[in-house]
Amino acid sequence: MVGELNYFLELQVKHQKEGIFISQEKYAKNFVKRFGLDSKKHTSTPMSSSVKLSLDVANVEVDPTLYRSMINSLLYLTVSRPDIAFSIEVCARFQAAPKESHLTAVKRIIRYINGTSNYEIWYSRDSNECLASYLDANWSGCIDDRKNTLGGCFYLGNNLVSWMSKKQNSVSLSTAEAEYIAAGSCCA
Repeated sequence: MVGELNYFLELQVKHQKEGIFISQEKYAKNFVKRFGLDSKKHTSTPMSSSVKLSLDVANVEVDPTLYRSMINSLLYLTVSRPDIAFSIEVCARFQAAPKESHLTAVKRIIRYINGTSNYEIWYSRDSNECLASYLDANWSGCIDDRKNTLGGCFYLGNNLVSWMSKKQNSVSLSTAEAEYIAAGSCCA
């Protein structure tokens, strides 16, 4: 158990003169292998832009323990992988009663990670002290309750220091209102 915990907390840091790289390549490769998707075809994106997940009450139920295990492992990867944050947030909404369509979406994310396990984050030493944030909200992005999803990232100089994806608590009546709420959340 202790060996597994140490492995779970492992981040690879490569120091260079100009800055550092942070990656979780070893964890990602073992994670993909653990769920038996290492021999499957890679995908170029973590989630299809045409697929909209919903509660999907008519579809076949899957093992919630396995689904939660996959989601939790993916959440750990978001420490160094902002590219998967939105997709995981969407899939994490269905942990209470996962269906086959939700499991298919999670497996797609894992296949994406299989092809991009070597992705790293670069933090340079030469950076200004300007704080910048970028955000977006999709108006009524959730099919079930019409709530928006907010996504954002924060830079200190050239370095990405924080990122997030979160379903908003309220329903917006327009795109402008969704963006306004997102801006308020970002400033908070």
